[in-house]
Amino acid sequence: MRSFQSPGRSPVYATNGLCATSHPLAAKTAVDILQSGGNAVDAAIAGCAMLTLCEPQMCGLGGDMFALISSPDRDDVVALNASGLSPDALDPEQIRASGHSHMPMDGVASVTMPGAVDGFCLLANDYGRMALAELLAPAIHYANNGVPIAPRVAFDWRNSSTRFNDAARRFFLLADGPPAAGTIFRHPRLGDVFEIIAKEGRDGFYQGAVAEDMISSLRALGGVQTVDDLAATEAIYVDPIEGRYRDATLIEHPPNGQGATAVLLAHILNTFDIHAMHPWGAERAHIEIEASKLAFAERDRVLGDANFVNDLETMLDPAFGAQLSRKIASDRVMPPPKKPVGAPHKDTVYLCVVDRDGMAVSMIYSIFSDFGSGIASSDFGILFQNRGAGFTLERGHANEAGGRKRPLHTIIPAMTKKNGALDTVFGVMGAQYQAVGHLRYLSNCEDYGFDPQMAIDGPRVFCEPGSTEVKVESGYSSEVVGQLRARGHHLVDADVGIGGAQAIRIDRKRGVFEGGSDPRKDGIALGY
Repeated sequence: MRSFQSPGRSPVYATNGLCATSHPLAAKTAVDILQSGGNAVDAAIAGCAMLTLCEPQMCGLGGDMFALISSPDRDDVVALNASGLSPDALDPEQIRASGHSHMPMDGVASVTMPGAVDGFCLLANDYGRMALAELLAPAIHYANNGVPIAPRVAFDWRNSSTRFNDAARRFFLLADGPPAAGTIFRHPRLGDVFEIIAKEGRDGFYQGAVAEDMISSLRALGGVQTVDDLAATEAIYVDPIEGRYRDATLIEHPPNGQGATAVLLAHILNTFDIHAMHPWGAERAHIEIEASKLAFAERDRVLGDANFVNDLETMLDPAFGAQLSRKIASDRVMPPPKKPVGAPHKDTVYLCVVDRDGMAVSMIYSIFSDFGSGIASSDFGILFQNRGAGFTLERGHANEAGGRKRPLHTIIPAMTKKNGALDTVFGVMGAQYQAVGHLRYLSNCEDYGFDPQMAIDGPRVFCEPGSTEVKVESGYSSEVVGQLRARGHHLVDADVGIGGAQAIRIDRKRGVFEGGSDPRKDGIALGY
């Protein structure tokens, strides 16, 4: 139980339905949909549509989406991969010849096709109860009438707007620069796009005027993207992958997501008696840092487009995780990790919903970097993701850039089961931290018995792949910082909170949902 004399928040309890996400208006929209007769899929789609407007630096219709869906009428969890392909004409040799050793982070060469809209439409058709027009109505209203900018959103906006092209500046900057917290932000042309999708479904986005605007805007900047590339975008159902941590079965997305990284981390950390360590002590932080180095090295060796991946079975094998764990020494650090094969992975939003019938959705939605590529389409102001930066230029690698491929994604929704029944729906935002964040959250619950909010609130450390620096949040004591430095860690203060998480636990014994939302973001858990 938390102290009621210290800052913090309690978990949210509800019996009919609950949504946890990173913006209050999105959470309210999702709960409104549940109260209007929609199910968890309907609520997740409506909530993500609102996040498109409320957090445009993190997500957008020009981006990708992954989801896990648990239905009360089936035992298995369904995974949806709504990540877009690279343009057919993407040629890594041309990029290498231009002097690049890594894929560019900015500009038209980094833009892959947007997959999220196809995913939303597919889920609505296959699992939803309500019409798209009903689900998108709140986003249309607020696009025209405006939303007040939340503090964390304003912080990100201020630090990222220098990357905008002319169209992005028109749609996402005020006359005097980025909007401050509390400023009303409107995007009527985005509302027009939502209206077109509401009437025409998928075809309204991937064909016609919206598609022509997107492709002509990219071609005008020298892009190789075509209308055929856009039309070929297809969200696909895939089989989830699983691992074990203590008594929980961890359910993750397969490649091209990095879910296997979280599974491997679970199997590495399973070999340590984390419960015996102080939750915010140096010993636990050290083990987590070292385990993450090993897991990320395997991620960067193995993962990429599912059609090109090799050795995934080894990465998922508990015995392999146990083998790697023996490389971790309690009193010293491993050599600096090698530079990752792709560019650093960046920003996203996460949303989870559970409804009164027991349907649960874990959904993550992203345009990669803050404001994606920094490029918006000229007419409708759709921001393009720069997910192509997730490719590598290493020849022969599963994640090597190429035409009609899906790049490695870090965005991974998660669920856990216990005794065969769904237990928790959760996700952790925050660039490459996500896989580490999954295990930090899961360990907080399984090793220490924390409720979802306590598990989210605790301080975090993170060693970015390719760096010798370990970011440490202010929640760690100076004594712990000193102990970590004595082991050889190069610690630096985190300039902003590490990641952000949302979670809902299903308490079957008491018949309630229990939700938590990360104070590092602007959001809430909201139920009814």
